[in-house]
Amino acid sequence: MEYSFYDLLKLLGSLAMFLYGMKIMSEGLQKFAGDRLRSILTAMTTNRVTGVLTGVLITALIQSSSATTVMVVSFVNAGLLSLSQSIGVIMGANIGTTVTAWIISALGFKVDMAAMSLPLLAVGVPLLFSGKSNRKSIGEFIFGFSFLFMGLSLLKANAPDLGRNPEMLSFVQNYTDMGFASVILFVLIGTVLTMIVQASAATMAITLIMCANGWISFELGAALVLGENIGTTITANLAALTGNTQSRRAAMAHLVFNIFGVIWVLCLFKPVTMGVSWFVEDIMQTVDPAVAVSFKLSAFHTAFNICNVLILIWFVKFIEKTVCKIIPQKEVDEEYRLRFITGGLLSTAELSIVQARKEINLFAERMRRMFGMLKTLLHETNENEFNKLFSRIEKYENISDNMELEIANYLNKVSEGRLSSESKLEIRGMLREVTEIESIGDSCYNLARTINRKRNGGSEFTEKQYEHIHQMMQLTDDALAQMIAIVEDDYHVVDVNKTFNLENEINNYRAQLKNQNVVDVNNKEYDYQMGVHYMDIIGECEKLADYVVNVVEARTNVKEKKTNENR
Repeated sequence: MEYSFYDLLKLLGSLAMFLYGMKIMSEGLQKFAGDRLRSILTAMTTNRVTGVLTGVLITALIQSSSATTVMVVSFVNAGLLSLSQSIGVIMGANIGTTVTAWIISALGFKVDMAAMSLPLLAVGVPLLFSGKSNRKSIGEFIFGFSFLFMGLSLLKANAPDLGRNPEMLSFVQNYTDMGFASVILFVLIGTVLTMIVQASAATMAITLIMCANGWISFELGAALVLGENIGTTITANLAALTGNTQSRRAAMAHLVFNIFGVIWVLCLFKPVTMGVSWFVEDIMQTVDPAVAVSFKLSAFHTAFNICNVLILIWFVKFIEKTVCKIIPQKEVDEEYRLRFITGGLLSTAELSIVQARKEINLFAERMRRMFGMLKTLLHETNENEFNKLFSRIEKYENISDNMELEIANYLNKVSEGRLSSESKLEIRGMLREVTEIESIGDSCYNLARTINRKRNGGSEFTEKQYEHIHQMMQLTDDALAQMIAIVEDDYHVVDVNKTFNLENEINNYRAQLKNQNVVDVNNKEYDYQMGVHYMDIIGECEKLADYVVNVVEARTNVKEKKTNENR
């Protein structure tokens, strides 16, 4: 079989379509599903067992563990699932995929998800042109979903057709008599083969052909199956290339989970294969040997994945720590996820309020980090670096919107329980804090847009303007630092009055610069448009400081009322 350079280009194009579909699908999910889908998935993955069952169910329905893990990666990328929740679903997907192996063995039939892609596009594309944002987001999700499966289908179609040309692999007969070294070799062959074919089910079919032709024994076929379980993880890892750190970790967890499983099975390889062989032969004594070997391989595949889940389900936290060490968090790649609010409410409303308070502290710190990026953006001269930093600020603005919604929804659920008057008062204050902190994020994004407009205009601020902007930003950053300390309830260190003094200083400085700007424009020190950009930055900093004061007031008012009630 010849495989030309043109065929290689078609394979790369198929991969491009797959990755593009993954990106669009994830973005559509993030825009439309938001907290609703997250709450549904959270309910379905409240513990390890339900997470595993969810993975089994989804994979059994769509008959593709690759598709399930790709979806899980996209959910993690969109902030809809945590890393630990995704590991449970991935474990279940490994069991669910064995259903496909049994269908291949018994019926030789597999549902083709790609066949649904074109009809789905017919539904999705009109929604893309809808005026309503929700419909547009649904259209993006359907569009991405369709491209995802079209890409998967084309990847399989344009890969070297090893399924119809198993004679290409007849060379393996030369390596079947090396003892345990043959087993290791065939694990590697199974891994590489599945990476090329992009479907463990297709590689299982190839393995069945090789065993039926007598090229390899059942034991070496089982070794190929172990390799296939490692190779099938490549799909999710490819999908995660366009995702954030958490999604890459979820894909890596799939790989780590399967590698751990293969290692312990290799340690007990002889007993496991002999046990499966004896079990199948005992049940199917009169079946044709060629059919029996296919059932042996399917039984081995099922036994491996079920036992692997039963053993490693107790080590989810260890797997999570392992992938976090393999793929460390980059400071520049911070994705949206709540750190302290995970699933449902805690045992008492008071404990839930403590968790929400921690999340608000983190929210405030992220907004100050976002403001810190503006100082770098103001002086960035490299176009690529400027665009990268501007995109990151834009991402933080989306993070602030999501965090406000998630924390507010959580607090509303807490407020539905039985609460003391103090707790009700605190929740009201916290809701106001969340709203005002989100407004700080909006102000930061407005500042970034103003800096971007100034850059596109091609002009520069004067030295005196830069000096005034630096001074205003420093005062604003000091106010943010004070706010964070107060939000964290650090009253024995922080003087609340300092925030109000800073706010007065910022207001006075803005008024002074506004008057000076009129004089400078009249004196032709800079043109009118630069004066507009300049005052937009100064004015937005002053507005941001007002939001800071509102947060501090919300926090201090609650504390004062609590103190008065306790007297």
